[in-house]
Amino acid sequence: MKTPFLDSLAMSGIRLENYYIQPICSPSRSQLMSGRYQIHTGLQHSVITPTQANGLPLDNIILPEQLRQCGYDTHMVGKWHLGFYENSYLPWNRGFNSYFGYLTGGEDYYTKYRCWTKDCCGFDMDSNEGPTNETYGEYSAHLFARKAKEAIDKTDKSKPMFLYIALQSVHSPMEVPDSYLKPFEHIKDYKRRMYGGMVAAMDEAIKNITDHLKSANMWNDTILIFSADNGGQTLSGGNNWPLRGRKLTLWEGGVRGVGFVHSEALKLPNPNNKSNKEMIHISDWFPTIMSASNCPLVNNTQPLDGFDQWQTISKYAPSKRSEILHNIDPLYTKFYTGTKFQGNTVRMGFDTSVHAGIRSDNWKLLTGEQGDDRWIEPPEWNQTESWVSPLENPEHPGFPTNSDPAKLVRLFDIANDPYERVEVSEKYPDIVDTLLVKLAAYNATAVPVRYPPQDPNANPKYHGDFWGPWEK
Repeated sequence: MKTPFLDSLAMSGIRLENYYIQPICSPSRSQLMSGRYQIHTGLQHSVITPTQANGLPLDNIILPEQLRQCGYDTHMVGKWHLGFYENSYLPWNRGFNSYFGYLTGGEDYYTKYRCWTKDCCGFDMDSNEGPTNETYGEYSAHLFARKAKEAIDKTDKSKPMFLYIALQSVHSPMEVPDSYLKPFEHIKDYKRRMYGGMVAAMDEAIKNITDHLKSANMWNDTILIFSADNGGQTLSGGNNWPLRGRKLTLWEGGVRGVGFVHSEALKLPNPNNKSNKEMIHISDWFPTIMSASNCPLVNNTQPLDGFDQWQTISKYAPSKRSEILHNIDPLYTKFYTGTKFQGNTVRMGFDTSVHAGIRSDNWKLLTGEQGDDRWIEPPEWNQTESWVSPLENPEHPGFPTNSDPAKLVRLFDIANDPYERVEVSEKYPDIVDTLLVKLAAYNATAVPVRYPPQDPNANPKYHGDFWGPWEK
């Protein structure tokens, strides 16, 4: 994949090389906006679907609300995916002075049309000025770059600006103008070739937004944070090689993130060292951005799971975290595999049949069903003579999955085995028990899962063929 502009920003910025996110859309966005783990917002399971009366709970004062109270002019462009069943959950009612984008989890890049089921379809393009289909036919990467530039132009120049851009790229469906495909004609795999074009369009969109900040004389005072929201979806052209797994899983391929920070205003202690290997998690952005903005948290802020990592990023200070709760999802095993194991195996106070994951120092523990656990090479590697050999592991030649579906506890030494090739739970039972105690302690603080049934009243046919709020 070719991202020359993003590469240039990352190479001249601070590359986050031990950065973690969530394995799927809504959970990552909820933690970015709230600074709180999923177990503390009720969003432990899956994503917020278009027909669920669900959302990031309103008792969480989220990042744009905090920044607006600190005097920032706040704007958002792109994907929301944090709930919209009531007006109070809409982004312009949660701290953004302006919004333009889509409310659900995905849609057509050109038509902005989204079908949840065959008979439940509608347009999904909304703003603080109301829904619109005037952008029908405009490719979303171009559209959102244009709308981001408009937000920059209209921001109150007497105030600092917070601009959150959540591009649709590179989510499915696989769509991109033909002009972006030429550099990838050598890739035979259709989805991978389309993915390359979509990545290139995203790279261009970010360049256009950045150029506009420069022309507005705002670039030198800007902190740009780039973050993926989950691991690559191998079913839609993405790839996480050499990491194990993919989007939707707690394997490293689902939760190890791409991220960097770029700012002309940063004065690094060692300008030649742009690689940050400290542990940072997506929930850390909430307090980190507040710190970088010199903004105090308001008094009724919910307790945060994220840490202020601004000194870690800007001054090379050690990370304030040595632990990440990847998730505890009590519905996952029942939802995907029935109740074969659920509730049968409790160890150190934690039900090991529950889908969960925790990282503590070098160690990572996974429990329950974990989904696709393969190592998947980029498809283009197999079509030329310059084959890149898989990483060799004498204990597991050929990269077997090493995944007995009846095995409910898996332990990995991520510092020395980042590709999760050697499962060591039987070798280190004391470490397993220590991490299970930690999971039990986290689980004791969890709120009930918010995953309501699908509501037929959400159908856009009842709301002018647009996705939008359906409850008063």
